[in-house]
Amino acid sequence: MATDPRIDDYIEKSAPFAKPILQHLRILVHQACPAIEETLKWGFPHFDYKGILCSTASFKQHCRFGFWKGSILSDSKQLLTLIGKTEMARFNKIESFKDLPKDKVLIAYIKEADRLNEEGIALPAKEKIGKAEIPMPKESSSALKRNKKALATFEQFSPSNKREYIEWITEATREKRIETTIGWVTEGKSRNWKYKR
Repeated sequence: MATDPRIDDYIEKSAPFAKPILQHLRILVHQACPAIEETLKWGFPHFDYKGILCSTASFKQHCRFGFWKGSILSDSKQLLTLIGKTEMARFNKIESFKDLPKDKVLIAYIKEADRLNEEGIALPAKEKIGKAEIPMPKESSSALKRNKKALATFEQFSPSNKREYIEWITEATREKRIETTIGWVTEGKSRNWKYKR
């Protein structure tokens, strides 16, 4: 089994409950797809074979295991949850081994994902729809104007980076998000800076 030492390190730094789960999933992926290549993308373990196949992630109280082409996997047991507006799907919060299906079920999912990549089966093309511009909330606009460095940086961001911040601010407690936005923008960070290498 060809392993990436960065994945060893990721597992080692994970919460104690997560370590055996992540290691078990890793072994199953290699068992189901011996030609798999391990890598670290966006800060968490990915398993590639002719493209991204699947990934694992560890959080404080749960793990995740998901498939890049999850929307086209046959999920007759309806165990997968689609992720937002993407084509990815995952097994939801995994807090212990009891939250995982049996190994043979997991292996079947992995083998199917492997087959999709092996056969070059692509995800369906998405219909391109122009996104309507989202207005900047007044509180955010005022806060940016009070911080010239943040305002100058924000104005240099691409439309998608600006949109990510505006969506993020409007979907939760504005005051806290505005404060965080001003701090990150002042430092020149895009909305998803944590996931970039």
